[in-house]
Amino acid sequence: MKKKVLAILMAATMVFGLTACGNDAAQTEAPAPEPAVEEEAPAAEPAEEEAEAETETEAPAASGELIKVGIINNDPNESGYRTANVNDLKNKFTEENGYDAQFFYGNENDKQIAAAQKFVQDGVDYLLLSAADTAGWDSVLKDAQDAGVRVILFDRVIDADESLYDASIVSDMNKEGETAVEWLKGQNLSEYNIIHLQGVMGTAAQKGRTAALDAAIGSEGWTMVTQQTAEWNAEKAEQIVQSVINSGKDFNVIYAENDDMAKGAVAALDKANISHGVGKDVIIMGFDCNTWALEELLAQNWNYDGQCNPFQADYIDDIIKTIQSGGTISEKTIIMDEKGFDATEITEDDVKKYGI
Repeated sequence: MKKKVLAILMAATMVFGLTACGNDAAQTEAPAPEPAVEEEAPAAEPAEEEAEAETETEAPAASGELIKVGIINNDPNESGYRTANVNDLKNKFTEENGYDAQFFYGNENDKQIAAAQKFVQDGVDYLLLSAADTAGWDSVLKDAQDAGVRVILFDRVIDADESLYDASIVSDMNKEGETAVEWLKGQNLSEYNIIHLQGVMGTAAQKGRTAALDAAIGSEGWTMVTQQTAEWNAEKAEQIVQSVINSGKDFNVIYAENDDMAKGAVAALDKANISHGVGKDVIIMGFDCNTWALEELLAQNWNYDGQCNPFQADYIDDIIKTIQSGGTISEKTIIMDEKGFDATEITEDDVKKYGI
């Protein structure tokens, strides 16, 4: 980085008699090459389609150099939660706020790792990461560390030594699952025959929300009718539930690891004229607290929804400002404050306050 700044100072002195100034990165007149990564997929396009990277182009910062960040996230169309998460980051990491930000979107871990490696090679100052899978990140994060790139995790944890990243702003997915299962136990059903709709396998959200339910299965009266991944997708969830209905197996609980899969499950129930919600045949459980999902709770068509907070950009921005100013980060891991909602207790104010 020092060599880059020195070279620019010399060139500017010879040609224009000017000097460049800034924090961690020098500014040049020629645009930096864009990494060959994926762009945010339009709503009509497939979730995994590859495209070029996206760069924010708002008004430049009032003073100083732009902080160069590479942001790796999951597909924006994955769920309502992810859309809210992506928009939160895009609104914060702009030139107006002092950032030169590039984004990569994808749900495949190997592609995310390749994008991270490209961002490191391109000399970003910060790598912001929401990993598609918890494993496989050690090598690229060591490369980032060697290159002086600061790493901040958001949304999801990874299986890597804490020394490889500066901070982690995440939800406690295990606690989310435990809160949901404790609520389910509190329904005091005579028997629990459960359809379990899992998210993308290997993700922190899937692991955490699955672990608590797995621990409860085997308890007296608790039976897993089926446990399958619908990959956060409503249509796949509908197909799984329809298959169980066609099999004639009895069930009275659908534990869906996000709201979209719960919606798909309900679609299958409606087609089969099976009642669901408060006081009905099937308990419906979801996660993420989309506004429309909380409205289903308010109408008592669903029974439970677990909160997963998507708004992490302000936390990340504060951490970067602390690092830039030479300060010390007080907490390595910041756990988002979250809760679960019961259809018999939720209010309109809750929907307005917590819906995403």
